[in-house]
Amino acid sequence: MQQNSHFTRFWQSPAVRGTRQLASPRLWYRQLTAHQRPLPACIIAGAQKAGTTSLFDYLCGHPQCAPSFTKEVHYFDDAFNRGEGWYRMHFPWDSRERLCFESSPYYMFDPRVPARVRELLPEVKLIFLLRNPVSRAYSHYQHSLRRGHEPLCFEAALDAEPQRLAGEHERLLAEPYARSNPHRWYSYATRGHYAEQLVHWFALFPREQILLLQAERLFRQPAETFTQVLRFLHLDHWQPTSFGSSNRGRYQEPMSEAAAVRLRQEFAASNERLFELIGTRFDW
Repeated sequence: MQQNSHFTRFWQSPAVRGTRQLASPRLWYRQLTAHQRPLPACIIAGAQKAGTTSLFDYLCGHPQCAPSFTKEVHYFDDAFNRGEGWYRMHFPWDSRERLCFESSPYYMFDPRVPARVRELLPEVKLIFLLRNPVSRAYSHYQHSLRRGHEPLCFEAALDAEPQRLAGEHERLLAEPYARSNPHRWYSYATRGHYAEQLVHWFALFPREQILLLQAERLFRQPAETFTQVLRFLHLDHWQPTSFGSSNRGRYQEPMSEAAAVRLRQEFAASNERLFELIGTRFDW
């Protein structure tokens, strides 16, 4: 009877309703057992194009870790209306003795996410990778180009960014389940103002639950940086056989010096606010 009850709730759930012909037996099983599955103890919450995929891949190999079935679950931004059961079904049910984790780098930038994470996961460990905002902006732009989202050259896209994003932040706060493609696709420079985003996380979570990493250090010194992550998560020392770079995209052309100078000027004061906020300086 209990099994049938779980099945009925699943069959009527947002995860399946409207797409029942596509629901696989594996999906059914994960939903039926969702109440037995743990929530994550760690989230790699950003920033986009700052090494989150590489760090996720390194942790996937650790014997004490249990990753989400897909790297970017996007529960707290895109799928929050689907409920906690939908989120739980993305984690292995037999992982209670291991550390469950996921990585959705848009979490850092979506203004609705910090409060949602705090409500469901008040003790979660949060990892933020911060990349030089100049190079991050151009990497983000190249990502949008490859995906066919961006018709403009980089400097024209920077010029258009304020108009493209006008009102989108406010709309997301006003509409709990809204999705904004401009906010996601065209926020090349805006996402690089890290202090404005981190201050909301710092207001809701104690600093001992937050690890800030310079992305360039992960790229240059992956073994040492990964050891720092393991200490933060209270995991045994372990190293992958190699520290490859994941999700690295090819650029159609290098960033122009004019665009680099423009962005360095834009981020100068913002970076100082970040360094003051976090109590350390990065070599940007």
